[in-house]
Amino acid sequence: MKNQKWIALSVALVLIAGTASALVWLRANQKLGKPGIFATPMAGKVEMKIALPENVAGFTSTNVPEPEIVLDYLPADSSYAERIYTAADGFWVQATIVLMGADRTSIHNADYCLSGQGFTGKEKSVVTIPINDRQPYLLPVSRWNVSGVFTEPGGQRAEVHGVYIFWFVADGSETPGHLDFMMQAAWHLMHTGILQRWAYVSYFAYCAPGQEDATFARMEKVIAVSVPKFQPPQHKQ
Repeated sequence: MKNQKWIALSVALVLIAGTASALVWLRANQKLGKPGIFATPMAGKVEMKIALPENVAGFTSTNVPEPEIVLDYLPADSSYAERIYTAADGFWVQATIVLMGADRTSIHNADYCLSGQGFTGKEKSVVTIPINDRQPYLLPVSRWNVSGVFTEPGGQRAEVHGVYIFWFVADGSETPGHLDFMMQAAWHLMHTGILQRWAYVSYFAYCAPGQEDATFARMEKVIAVSVPKFQPPQHKQ
C-alpha cells in the first residue's frame, strides 16, 4: 500500500512538472494572433490604434480619451477606445473596446468591471442582435440589467439603473461569455501556439427603473449600425 502511494505521488509530480514545463514553453514560443476588430498597427508597439465609428444615424458622437484610471488599471500593451453616442432627446449610449496584447489580463470578467463602478448585474441573459452588414447576421451578446446606489451632489442616496451589453471577439471567434472566451483562448493556444488577440466590446446606457426593455431596444439600433464599422463577421457565411 505504501509503495502504491509513492508511485501515485511520483506520477502526480511528473504530470505537474510536465504541465508546468509545457506552459513555460508555450509562453516563450507563443505568437500573438490578429485581432477580430479593425485595428491599425503602431510602429514599435504592441498596442494598436482602434476606433469606434463617429457617425451613427440619429446620434451625434464624442470621442472619449483614455481615462487615467484605465491607463493605471489595464496592462501596458492594451489598446482602448471609447465613444459616447447622444440622441436629440438626450439619451446616450457609451461604447467601449478593450483590445488585449500579449497580456490576457486586459480582458476582465464583467462582474469585476461593473462592481468597480458601483453596479451589480441583476438580470443576466444572452440574446442575439441583428447586424446590418452587407450580409446581415445575428450577433450573440450578453445583456445585463444593472443597478447601483450612488450619492448625489446634495448628499442624497439614489438607486441608478442601466443596461449593459457586451461580448468578446478575436480573429475567427466570438462569444458572449467570459468563461467561454477563456476556454477558447486556452484551447487555441495549446493547439496552435497562437495567443488569440481578443477584444472586449461593451455598450452601456442609464435608464429609469422598469425601462430596461425600451432602453435595450434603442441600444440595439446603435449596435446594429455601428458594429459593421469596426468588427467584421466572425461566423461562417
